[in-house]
Amino acid sequence: MSKRMTKGEFQASLGALNPVGHAMLAFANAGLAQQAKAELLAGGFAPADLIEYSSAELFPNLEEMMRNASGAAGFGYEINLMRRYMTLAGQGASWLVAYSPDEVHVARVAAVAKRLGALTAVHYGRLASEDLV
Repeated sequence: MSKRMTKGEFQASLGALNPVGHAMLAFANAGLAQQAKAELLAGGFAPADLIEYSSAELFPNLEEMMRNASGAAGFGYEINLMRRYMTLAGQGASWLVAYSPDEVHVARVAAVAKRLGALTAVHYGRLASEDLV
């Protein structure tokens, strides 16, 4: 089972963002991210399962990870996702990281992300990452 992230702690593999057991969601504004959080809480997620980030909080961390990522990370999907996240962060997206260690949680996250028009939603599994929207 994956370890639940806390705010400011990014799980990485080969220096690239790789929060196994979590979904990264980006929304056009903070109101949508907060609405997604409220819906997930109402749907059975615990407060500790959900972490909100502004782009100002997230972007410096991603930039540092990109600079320090291993060359091997460039061959994987993780580095492409980080580039996507940097673009969205540069546009001022609001973020929600949802601990989703099983298919039930992943399905709930995907449903909320689709309903609220997430700009991106990616679940990080043990072996692969999956776009949810």
